[in-house]
Amino acid sequence: MKLIIQIPCFNEAKFLPETVKLLPKQIPGIDCIEVLTIDDGSNDDTADAARKAGVNHIVILPHHVGLAQAFASGLDASLRLGADIIVNIDADNQYPASDIPKLVQPILRGDAELVIGDRGVVKLEHFPVHKRLLQRLGSKVVSQAAGLDVPDATSGFRALTRELALRTNVLSTYSYTLETLIQAGAQHAKVAFVPIETNPKTRPSRLMNSISNYLLHSTVTIMRSFTLYQPLRVFSIISLVLILSGTALGIRFLVYYFSGMGSGNIQSLLLAAILLIIGFQTFLIGIVTDLISFNRKILEEVLYRLRRSENDPK
Repeated sequence: MKLIIQIPCFNEAKFLPETVKLLPKQIPGIDCIEVLTIDDGSNDDTADAARKAGVNHIVILPHHVGLAQAFASGLDASLRLGADIIVNIDADNQYPASDIPKLVQPILRGDAELVIGDRGVVKLEHFPVHKRLLQRLGSKVVSQAAGLDVPDATSGFRALTRELALRTNVLSTYSYTLETLIQAGAQHAKVAFVPIETNPKTRPSRLMNSISNYLLHSTVTIMRSFTLYQPLRVFSIISLVLILSGTALGIRFLVYYFSGMGSGNIQSLLLAAILLIIGFQTFLIGIVTDLISFNRKILEEVLYRLRRSENDPK
């Protein structure tokens, strides 16, 4: 059983050596542990620091592509290197390496395909109040979108099986955490959450530059992922809102009309007709996109089989 610990890095030369130093060398049930860093176009000495720290494998991306694509590049490299289990951990030592054995245990027992470290963000005192509220709200929204009970949607400390890694497709350029959770839920993967501690903050978050920026990117990611995997549900909800609104306006017009006051409310009738037409058209769009989603599933299966054959350990 081979475990690869992957560390996406962007200008992490200062913190990476300490993070690597604390990684476990042995875990019960694991025969081999290797470390992989993904240098996401850093302009400092991150790659050099990784070599000096004794990292087994280094992937250097030609330019900065963002956390999500760096994570995906790490998965691809880990699969090529024959990983049976892949653990993702941040380079800034936010997550304690001592919790990695706890993270992989549900996979070793066969209880989970994806395990996420639950930081208990709502109770973390060093998290600002607004960030705790956003984390709670985000977790609830992702829970609905993924069909899972998600206590910590944005935790990057996670372990996944080789099989799930082969089926994981990261489309976002911002963050992989929300998208991969919704994807795992849509694939009916076995997901587990284990409570973990967090180390004291070493630097400001590079992902959350501002609340508005974070909300915008997270909302777009959730909406895109949800629509991608459950298009009929999304368009049916939109269609239902439009049809009910149009029906309500139509009833309002009829009430006034039969009361002898309909002549001044023709606008309600026109708006009702427009909303009903758009509502039915939206529902038809939902049916079409649902049919397209079946084609996407076929393509995903083809991609999975292709990746499996390319990364089959010889």
